[in-house]
Amino acid sequence: MRPFLFAGICIAACTGCGPDSQVNSATVQWMEWPAEVLSRTPFTVRLVVWQAGCGFGAFRPGVSADQSAVTFSPYFLVEKQNAICLPEALVQDIAIGALDTAATAPGLAADYARSFEMRGSAEVFRAISAVVAPAADVPVRTFGDVTVRPATPDASRRNAAGTVVKTVDTQGCVRVMPVGLYRPGAALVLEDQADTTGLSYAFVRGYIHDAASAVCGQTRVFRLLSRN
Repeated sequence: MRPFLFAGICIAACTGCGPDSQVNSATVQWMEWPAEVLSRTPFTVRLVVWQAGCGFGAFRPGVSADQSAVTFSPYFLVEKQNAICLPEALVQDIAIGALDTAATAPGLAADYARSFEMRGSAEVFRAISAVVAPAADVPVRTFGDVTVRPATPDASRRNAAGTVVKTVDTQGCVRVMPVGLYRPGAALVLEDQADTTGLSYAFVRGYIHDAASAVCGQTRVFRLLSRN
């Protein structure tokens, strides 16, 4: 099984946390967002977040924005008496399901069409003690970008990026699915059915759109732009 490690896994303090709460940092496995948005208007971002190894609590997207990017540094607030922290060796070997949720990105100001990067915490630290580095220290990865327009953004595409696995059905149709999602309907039909190598546990970038003709019986497909 491919190992996924989580920061910590228990962080001792955070702004706004009570004395009986702790923060469990998390990582963004998959992100979807509008390719274009209206200036100064908040927009919805889909996040598939790998849940931390010290129990589950209230989710916080940890969103921030500046003049160049929107960044998600998600975490969970867990009551200390409910936290069950797994040893690092167990965390490496157990596949814990991901959280499929949505968050709101703040409105981005642009008097002319321009791009902002979309970023997220996407790697983790090994646990070396009960207390680890703050969530802000978790490495951040660029998932793609969003175009901000002062008027009439194109709503036909949703950009998407993240770590995926490849699935092939009995008809030979290839789909990609965010790591950690195992529910029906989680997979996206790959638009180019001839370009399917090296996709399992790859970090991919692309966009979701309506194809001119159906692929595997569906017109809503994922166009792959890059993988690594």
